[in-house]
Amino acid sequence: MFERPQSGERAALIQVDIGRATDPAVREEFHLLADSAGAEALWCKDYTRGEIEPRYFIGRGQAQEIAEAVAEHELDLVIFNAPLSPSQERNLEKLFNARVLDRSGLVLDIFAQRARSHEGKLQVELAQLRHLSTRLVRGWTHLERQKGGIGLRGPGETQLETDRRLLGIRIKQLQRRLEKVQTQREENRKGRSRREMPTVALAGYTNSGKSTLFNALTDANVLTKDQLFATLDPTWRKLQHDGVQTILLADTVGFVSDLPHELVEAFKSTLEETAYADLVLQVIDAADEDHLDRESVVAAVLKDIGADDLPMIRVYNKIDLRDEAPRVQRDDQGKARAVFCSAKTGVGLDLLREAIVDHFASSQCAGWVQLSLADDGALRSALFSEQAVCEEVLGSDGSLWLNIVLAEKRFHQLQSQYNRALDLVHQRPEMV
Repeated sequence: MFERPQSGERAALIQVDIGRATDPAVREEFHLLADSAGAEALWCKDYTRGEIEPRYFIGRGQAQEIAEAVAEHELDLVIFNAPLSPSQERNLEKLFNARVLDRSGLVLDIFAQRARSHEGKLQVELAQLRHLSTRLVRGWTHLERQKGGIGLRGPGETQLETDRRLLGIRIKQLQRRLEKVQTQREENRKGRSRREMPTVALAGYTNSGKSTLFNALTDANVLTKDQLFATLDPTWRKLQHDGVQTILLADTVGFVSDLPHELVEAFKSTLEETAYADLVLQVIDAADEDHLDRESVVAAVLKDIGADDLPMIRVYNKIDLRDEAPRVQRDDQGKARAVFCSAKTGVGLDLLREAIVDHFASSQCAGWVQLSLADDGALRSALFSEQAVCEEVLGSDGSLWLNIVLAEKRFHQLQSQYNRALDLVHQRPEMV
């Protein structure tokens, strides 16, 4: 019986298309996924079939060809860019005498390598265990035998049943721990809402340059690599711009076609950072010839998490690779709908910052407010805490005048909180 090795990256990459010819973009993404996982692709093969073969997914002759290649090149792993059933994986492993991984397993492995935060690690482990729970029958026939022998006789459970029970217990433990983390995330969201800080989420296909753009806009130091899923955990930073209003940007996990259902469910709280944002920047690789297909994938995931009706600006990144000029496309009302820029060279980023600030300016209160030195000290302190004060001067009558820029909703909240009606004056008042 085949004993599954615990390591090994010498791999064969198998692209299988059912009823159609191989799409070069699909093949390229598959190879990028394998490379991101650390696989050393020593043998690659594309197959096109009219229908799925129940036993091996591919034909017996095709499976035998792969088995010969595995033996010839001494491969440890065979990766299929297709969803395999547990029985198909088991049958192929017996034939190849090597580990077999499908697309979902490959993406799960990449996520396991990339997760850094406590929540991210919990989410990945939960997704892996849910995926594994349907595959406990693979490769281990000893799991189906009753435990026996002196000191080993139990209540009659097979080893397989015991593993399934323990797996279920661990899944419930992870779900409880994630619920606590998600509660904390919800509290953080409420805190941002109470402070009325506008939030912007970067969304886009993986490797579209989101993290590079995020670093350029916020002076952050998020990991950027030319690989898929270089970063997983959401990161919040302040947008660097000339205005006084604080705008928060979030860099979230990238999307990919056929994202495993287990990952979508496990990472739902992380992905929902996008759904709770006030504005979504959909980052698009302008140099990618298949960017329209990538946009449709992102749109599908945004719809799945309830973020498809949020205000959006499309950011066409990497225009330096196409020798395009930076520009802004606006709708009939003059609002920015698309910005063409390059996060790497910095060209067009000033246009993007302006578009973001302008989006929130329409819901802001701006002007001069008059405060009493004796009675409004707490309100004055609150306005400075909100970073809403552009200028402060002393009036001719001894009162304070503050030039403020603040979200309209927050402006009304402060008036109610301090029981103080404030009149906005748009002309500079007479000073000392």
